[in-house]
Amino acid sequence: MLGSMMKQELLISDLIVHAAKYHADTEIVSRETTGEITVTNWAEVDASARKLASALGKMGLEHGDRIATLAWNNHRHLKIWFAVSGGGMVCHTLNPRLFPEQFIFICNDAGDKAIFFDKTFMPLIVGTRAHLKTIEHFIYMGPHDPEVAAAVPGAIFFDDLILGGDDAYQWPALSEDMPCSLCYTSGTTGNPKGVLYYHRSTMLHTFAISLPDGLNLSSRETVLPVVPMFHANAWGIPYAAAMTGAKLIMPGPGLDGDSLLSMIDDHKVTLALGVPTIWQMLLAAAAKSGSKMASLKRNVIGGSAAAPSMIATFRDTYDCETIHAWGMTETSPLGTANQIKAKHLDLEVDAMAALRLGQGRPPFGIDIRIVDDQGNPVPHDGKTEGALQCRGHWVVDTYFGKDSSALTDDGWFDTGDVSTIDADGYMVIRDRTKDIIKSGGEWISSVDLEGIAVSHPGIAMAAAIGAKHPKWDERPVIVAVRADGASPSEEEIISYFTNKVAKWQVPDAVVFTDAIPLNGTGKMLKNKLREQFGNVLIDRDA
Repeated sequence: MLGSMMKQELLISDLIVHAAKYHADTEIVSRETTGEITVTNWAEVDASARKLASALGKMGLEHGDRIATLAWNNHRHLKIWFAVSGGGMVCHTLNPRLFPEQFIFICNDAGDKAIFFDKTFMPLIVGTRAHLKTIEHFIYMGPHDPEVAAAVPGAIFFDDLILGGDDAYQWPALSEDMPCSLCYTSGTTGNPKGVLYYHRSTMLHTFAISLPDGLNLSSRETVLPVVPMFHANAWGIPYAAAMTGAKLIMPGPGLDGDSLLSMIDDHKVTLALGVPTIWQMLLAAAAKSGSKMASLKRNVIGGSAAAPSMIATFRDTYDCETIHAWGMTETSPLGTANQIKAKHLDLEVDAMAALRLGQGRPPFGIDIRIVDDQGNPVPHDGKTEGALQCRGHWVVDTYFGKDSSALTDDGWFDTGDVSTIDADGYMVIRDRTKDIIKSGGEWISSVDLEGIAVSHPGIAMAAAIGAKHPKWDERPVIVAVRADGASPSEEEIISYFTNKVAKWQVPDAVVFTDAIPLNGTGKMLKNKLREQFGNVLIDRDA
């Protein structure tokens, strides 16, 4: 033997052990459902998580059991994450914004044995409890509460569990090939599908997103994960914060613009992460209050493409760098992040702005490609469009409870996105396969049209859909929500597209509505919009 290196399993419990040992006094600030602010630290999170893990074991919960959470981003939810996964069980984050029927399906499909819930979601528990076939324990995330005890008979109380936990509990020695968490897709058609993450895949993902060319976390950051912990594990940020010792600001239920603005300014947030709809509300609140969000240096946008005007506002008005990222539940979720290379540092302002509009390039550990309709790879020239596929250390192979692989015959996962990739690996999402508008055999990007529409000062939100057309099969239509106090006309919005896209890509119509439906992770439900407005051009000609 020439020599050897130590071999240690890659385990989530190691993250909280490290954070408690080397970043013990770094604060975790949490907004509760009551609105009050709780301040704890990494050492206390570790101690409480170990006591909670021991208490769950005393309840008869075993390795591999799925333990569900129905909760906001707060300190108790964070402790549950580490207690469940570190204790050898599977943390199953549930989306509270689902329809009750989907919620019931997911709980039963996962075979959850216990569920933790915040008080906000107690009505959902009460209304669905009779249909949850496998859940044996209902645990309220707070101290003893007579109202909860009356509404949910037999409820267990989180704070009591902690008090009954074992101070001397040590994290078990697990295999890194054991599952640690479970998330279900937020698909708009059919039943959601479960993606089962493993300790190894999660730890490798955590290393990747912490790197400078990932999401660039460090112990110097104060991080606000607005993205919910039920949305692809909050993009892995709680894990990365523990790995790097970053300060965490947990927003709880306060996801409106004013609440987020106060958290940013009061706690000097340097990095915030969320979907575009969240940032629209934040920018409106900041403009109204006059705040310059002086501490905020970077924000990460994912979930759907951000409008160029939003990125420009963060840059020019608030001196905040916007980092586009792309991923999905099936990729743990990070697939790409738009971090620039050294050769881009001297780019002119307009060229740099154009580069930052895309979703970026993959970190080490994941690979991407685009293919044509026959599955053949197409050039990475920044112009040729194709179906985006990926593979890597933290990409799904088989969905939870399914026998057949989710991959192509040659081992790639088809994302359902249409994109381009350039020679440096920078990827730009052109559209979802199901959302791209096909007019007369040519493709029109709904993402591009939406970006132009929302840059109009009179538009607060906009979706582009393909409406049926007797000659061209489909033509683009904008469904828009007017900004407060604004009253742009249809003709004004259509003319706004002049010289911004090719003439044949200019929308045929603009339909104004009071609200655009969103799914549980803030993405626009275009299938609902197509159902409602898909015949608008035919109806107008009738």
